[in-house]
Amino acid sequence: MVSKDRDFRRFWTGHTISAVGTQVTAVALPLTAALTLDAGAAGVSAIATATYLPSAALPLLAGHWLERRRKRGVMVAADVLRAAAVAVVPIAWALDSLSLPLLVIVGFVVGAASVVFDIASFAYLPDFVAEQDLPAANRALQGSTTASQVGGPGISGLLVQLLGPALALLVDAVSYLASALGVAGAQRPEVRPAGAEQKASLWEGVRQLKVSPFLRSLTVHAAVYNASAQILVVNLVILAVKDRGLSAGGYGLALSAGGAGAFVGAMLGLRLADRLGYGRAFGASLVLSTGLPLLLALLPGRGVLFGVLLGAVQCCAGIGLGSANVLSVTIRQLLIPRSTLARSNGAYRTFTFGVLPIGAALGGVLGASFGTTAAVAIGSIGIALSALPMFAKEIRRLQTPVATAA
Repeated sequence: MVSKDRDFRRFWTGHTISAVGTQVTAVALPLTAALTLDAGAAGVSAIATATYLPSAALPLLAGHWLERRRKRGVMVAADVLRAAAVAVVPIAWALDSLSLPLLVIVGFVVGAASVVFDIASFAYLPDFVAEQDLPAANRALQGSTTASQVGGPGISGLLVQLLGPALALLVDAVSYLASALGVAGAQRPEVRPAGAEQKASLWEGVRQLKVSPFLRSLTVHAAVYNASAQILVVNLVILAVKDRGLSAGGYGLALSAGGAGAFVGAMLGLRLADRLGYGRAFGASLVLSTGLPLLLALLPGRGVLFGVLLGAVQCCAGIGLGSANVLSVTIRQLLIPRSTLARSNGAYRTFTFGVLPIGAALGGVLGASFGTTAAVAIGSIGIALSALPMFAKEIRRLQTPVATAA
């Protein structure tokens, strides 16, 4: 069992610290721009764009490059790079040299290193734990990732309040070093990548997604979901805070309810798969994660009442999302040949994360053209439609994913 595996516990600890660090960076970096440099919306947007840009441009290349290399050392190097990049901010602040362009560069470097870390981790895990323990390992990793999404922003806010935004990032840099130590602490030898795969095409990962009906449908679902979710999120904050009078703190709590629900879902996903099979369990999870957001544009009330209803919808939808995430990762790791895991995950992230800036931009256009309530409705309809590819008969009948390569 993975819970008794000392090597896995070390890796899990490092992965969890890394996930928390990513959440702290995402909050503290723009706060540094706003509070220390008095940057406006354009400056904060530039940092966010730079941080997300590698997710659109890098995964395919990173996956191809990683396939021929040992993954653990790359993850350690990515953590060290993130620590060094984040540490530049408090150093520049102490030297009175902090600037918005510097924060944009730091955001880009951290974003790029995070892409490499995540792709390497996905490909590393199936060789690190026994196949029968892979679902439980993914449940543990997804659970800690979800917990970091719930607690990370709060931890970041507390650090910023106590230390100031620049010094809070120094603590964040230390967290990345702690992550590197946790990942490096695993003693089990890593499997050497197959030399025969060195001449594989850059597009081999894309081909793997195309040949499997499940992976093809999953990629379409995730891409449409992510783009639509950006349309929703961009307009939901305006609808809640400006149109419905919900406080910023109340809005944050409502979103945290979604993270709490996702944690519960991550813990329950495998039990659901044991009872229904993976295909039907995935479909049941999508009923919650993609169906309930349809209620958001219809919620009544203002202020606290609206916040409570929003939190309830977010929590229940989060349960489905957390369950679907665990099942998605496990299915992809078992259906994709081991020799192409990194390439395939790189291709998957290219398609599913590359749409994020497109969805965000489209959300702004729709909100300005039709109003925030209509834009929230459009985004939620897109989320619901994203589930359709996953209800095909051949996908619903999937009982247990079977690895296609040892």
